[in-house]
Amino acid sequence: MTAASVVLAGGGTAGHISPMLAIASAIERLDTSVSQSMIGTATGLETRLVPAAGYELDLIEKVPFPRRPNRDTLSFPSRFAQASREAQNILRRRGADVVVGVGGYVCPPVYRAAKKLGIPVVVHEANARPGLANRIGARQAAFVGTAFQETPLKGATHVGMPMPRQVSQLDREHMRVQARQELGLQTDRTTLVVTGGSSGAQNLNAAVASALEDLLSTGAQVLHLTGQDKEVRDDTGALLEADGYHQREYLDGMHLAYAAADLIVARAGAATVCEVAAVGLPAAFVPLPIGNGEQELNARGLVDAGGALLVKDEHFTRSWIGRNLLPLLEDPRLLGTMQKQSAARGITDADERMARAALEAAAK
Repeated sequence: MTAASVVLAGGGTAGHISPMLAIASAIERLDTSVSQSMIGTATGLETRLVPAAGYELDLIEKVPFPRRPNRDTLSFPSRFAQASREAQNILRRRGADVVVGVGGYVCPPVYRAAKKLGIPVVVHEANARPGLANRIGARQAAFVGTAFQETPLKGATHVGMPMPRQVSQLDREHMRVQARQELGLQTDRTTLVVTGGSSGAQNLNAAVASALEDLLSTGAQVLHLTGQDKEVRDDTGALLEADGYHQREYLDGMHLAYAAADLIVARAGAATVCEVAAVGLPAAFVPLPIGNGEQELNARGLVDAGGALLVKDEHFTRSWIGRNLLPLLEDPRLLGTMQKQSAARGITDADERMARAALEAAAK
């Protein structure tokens, strides 16, 4: 019996690529004989992240669905058909037994190609509000897994978010002291981590800087991940400094921040919300103020369960921080309650759930 061939499709952003890589890693753990490759486009982060993870990457043309009538609308049908033909050729060459799609522009042509070739499709949707690609893919899928229980995809199974093992299997209690040492923090101080994501968030940075004296007055220390080229400076133009305030542009390995933190302030991307719950970390989510409100939807379940707070970007100010974050930093019992509620919503084996679904579909 020949080994199964799994082709995974997804790309554009880390939000698509990270769960795709986590699923592939889980497939590898469950069955080392399986051959795996991935399909992406030349414009996404997958061109760097997929080869770095050790997987072969095939490329097709990026063909976004036109949102409104324009010049691309006329050429869309022929370009989409061409991308589907490219995907068919790849699936034949790879001898695909199953396609695993995680969303992004690359997926619709691949889903269409799989349908034409009679190859089963397994879909994972990361957001509470599903994207167009996966709404299409879910119609023909052998299995649909969602990161959030509230995601409205017919026949879907709530599996959680596939994530790196160093996050899903993180023991925060065990790792806390080591993580704080590695990050240059004091090991015995209540720790607030603030992050606006890899590109940073100007309003988060400004609000934290304005409230810094208040935050430090609680006895807590602050690890502030400002984002690239978004350093926080004082009135003289020098980097903002204070005892207990640690500023970095970014951190390669967020599991260290999760382990070090007692409380985190972050955007509400799907991966962040699911990771925070998986490790049982109390959070204050400040959803991205642009888009169609999907970040607020992502956070809603964890907030309603009592594991996190939610605040609009424009309301995240020094006064909001004073009313909502200072009491948490001053009272470990409040953080302890939030931690339990967060952990109760966390799912740590989504990668293996999706991997098993893929292998079962391939076997059929």
